[in-house]
Amino acid sequence: MKAEVRDVLENNILSFWLEKMVDKENGGFYGQMTGEGQLVKTADKGCILNARILWSFSAAYRVLRKPEYLEAATRAKDYIINHFIDKEYGGTYWSLDYKGQPRDTKKQFYAIGFTIYGLSEYARATGDREALDYAISLYECIEEHSFDREYNGYIEACTREWGEIADMRLSELDANYPKSQNTHLHIIEPYTNLYRCIKELKAAESCNYVPAIGSVLPIGITVPDEFVVRLESSLRNLITIFTDKILNPETHHLDLFFDMDWTRQAGRLESYGHDIECSWLMHEAALVLGDETVLRKVENIVQMVAKASEKGLNEDGSMVHEANLDTGYVDTDRHWWVQAENVVGWINIWQYFGDESALQKALRCWQYIKLNLIDREGGEWWWSRDPERNINRKDDKAGFWKCPYHNSRMCLELIERDF
Repeated sequence: MKAEVRDVLENNILSFWLEKMVDKENGGFYGQMTGEGQLVKTADKGCILNARILWSFSAAYRVLRKPEYLEAATRAKDYIINHFIDKEYGGTYWSLDYKGQPRDTKKQFYAIGFTIYGLSEYARATGDREALDYAISLYECIEEHSFDREYNGYIEACTREWGEIADMRLSELDANYPKSQNTHLHIIEPYTNLYRCIKELKAAESCNYVPAIGSVLPIGITVPDEFVVRLESSLRNLITIFTDKILNPETHHLDLFFDMDWTRQAGRLESYGHDIECSWLMHEAALVLGDETVLRKVENIVQMVAKASEKGLNEDGSMVHEANLDTGYVDTDRHWWVQAENVVGWINIWQYFGDESALQKALRCWQYIKLNLIDREGGEWWWSRDPERNINRKDDKAGFWKCPYHNSRMCLELIERDF
């Protein structure tokens, strides 16, 4: 399986982005390729897409040390710093036009979180001080403008100038509430990575770390201890938010939308893909934090959330996206990102808790991915297939939400894990 995912990572996913999505005329990467394979050179460029490209190639370089991955990661890092970072008010723009001018200037904290994720991974891979400094400054933006000091947690969005915004939704598919599971998931994820990055760089500097050719020696990594303590505190708090606020104590699913005071909203919704993704990301946060008391509490919840996500599993090994229990609607399409997280989540349960049935769930889903989602001819993965196995060509092959992140991370997680 490790050999198979490495082949898919290098020769299907990353090769697609290197060969087809690099914008040599206007910089960075193109914003869209349709599900029919048409490249849209004038499509807007989204912050999430570019931050995920940065993370994917940075992580691939850190693990595989191929210079072309470093080149792509550096291209993404430079483009984000030069175009997406708001030099006047801080934070990142939501989107740019294809020439790199701001299009939608709202501050969506989900996107800022992903930018931290990408920049911290670049710093982790190379020791680059500029990337680390920007990641730290974006953490400060989230803590200053998103953190709710009255009820705890993080709000969804602000205007460019950090004022209140009426429409806080992440996308048209979301409900308009000030707090969501999804945004908290993608704040705990970058905070974990930033904390891990700083610990690794400090350790590397103290043991005469010598980087591979092409990377940058981490000289002058002088992150103040006070900052590390604050970041650790934020990470601890986020873990508690998931275990005590977002987790539904009756169903063990993770509820999706909340008012400021954490009143659950939008009805009885279950997102099985987010459940299984959150199970391993929450566990990762506790492992990186390294506090045995926190870890013991989280380990029980990790297994409960994974178990609850089984409700979305199909006989063919795939997982459905989500369900609305109030209306009876179930999104039965097999979305690419849900399958990728399904594999990692069950591998994590097998690796840490010795559950052999979890390994079989991961293997069966990987088999589904190989047979149904990987585009062997055009590269990358299809957005989804329906239960009758029809390919979804209406949604993008690459675009605002279709990025080399869930699938590349699945591959890298399997390559890196020690089993």
